[in-house]
Amino acid sequence: MNRDRLHQESRLPTGEPSETINRQRRHFFGVTAAAFAAAQFGVFGSAATHAGGAGPSPASAKPSPTSSFVDLKQLDAGPLNVGYVDAGPANGPAVVLLHGWPYDIHSFVDVTPLLASQGYRVIVPYLRGYGSTRFLSSDTVRNAQPSALARDIIDLMDALKINKLVIAGFDWGGRSADIIAALWPERCKALVSVSGYLIGSQASGLMPLPPTAELQWWYQYYFATERGRIGYQKYTRDFAKLIWKLASPKWNFDDATFDRSAAALDNPDHVAITIHNYRWRLGLAQGELRYDDLEKRLATAPVITVPTITMEGDANGAPHPEASAYAAKFSGKYEHRLITGGIGHNLPQEAPEAFAKAVMDADRF
Repeated sequence: MNRDRLHQESRLPTGEPSETINRQRRHFFGVTAAAFAAAQFGVFGSAATHAGGAGPSPASAKPSPTSSFVDLKQLDAGPLNVGYVDAGPANGPAVVLLHGWPYDIHSFVDVTPLLASQGYRVIVPYLRGYGSTRFLSSDTVRNAQPSALARDIIDLMDALKINKLVIAGFDWGGRSADIIAALWPERCKALVSVSGYLIGSQASGLMPLPPTAELQWWYQYYFATERGRIGYQKYTRDFAKLIWKLASPKWNFDDATFDRSAAALDNPDHVAITIHNYRWRLGLAQGELRYDDLEKRLATAPVITVPTITMEGDANGAPHPEASAYAAKFSGKYEHRLITGGIGHNLPQEAPEAFAKAVMDADRF
């Protein structure tokens, strides 16, 4: 399954995006910013957004199931043709928002206009195996090892000629954000990571956990079997909805909200990417030779030096470490935030104001 280098490493661009921004305009105005951004930047396909009044607190913010992204763009970057949202002023300071499994870019559908209204250029890509992102070659290994997913974002930054940005994510996206901050700190102005330090290795994945912790990873072991691969392929949406419910037990999302994101799982590579990711973690699937050096560096659990805010919801039902277990992995300016009010694993969608505020605050560090 190993393949040698399929493409040359991209050269880093020399230019930096403009970071000029009126700091007074970056005062956080709450959910009224969403309505402004929708009109100003065309983020939403519907006007049904948070608008009017002071709005709910971050912990009680509700999703906008009838709103959607419009003007999705496509761009060749590395081995992929990437589908992504590009909202806000083109010359604004850039931020990239990275979704997890089994979610999609709509985890940030309410975060994006909040940031765009404050002058940010907001990039929200579909990860490999999701939405409109496609492999350029049918011969490319459908590889989902962590370093490959992170390298995809560096390739996208190169293709967009963005040298440095704020990077934020959760779940798979949080892991990629951590990896980029650790391995390419010169490309990362600041980091926001839900569930903190998520960098691991195949060696650490082989270490047994206490039974209660192992129980939380039931789907990882299911995916290790051929029955699990066939089952996920047959029941992808049912499986995803179950994960949503288990990971966010107090989030009362409706069918419209779920269906909007579940469409991204119809990607022809989604099942292969999902299965490879979890099998690789257990040492049951090989990676690619071109990522070996990156994985060796990650196996040392490198300290992250860039300014960072980590976040956790008080009702996260997915496996996640305690904040005290990873605080020492961040050596730069650092803050941890617990978001209360029944917030689960999909924190950006369940508490968009709190997530957007963390991005702006980390940028000011």
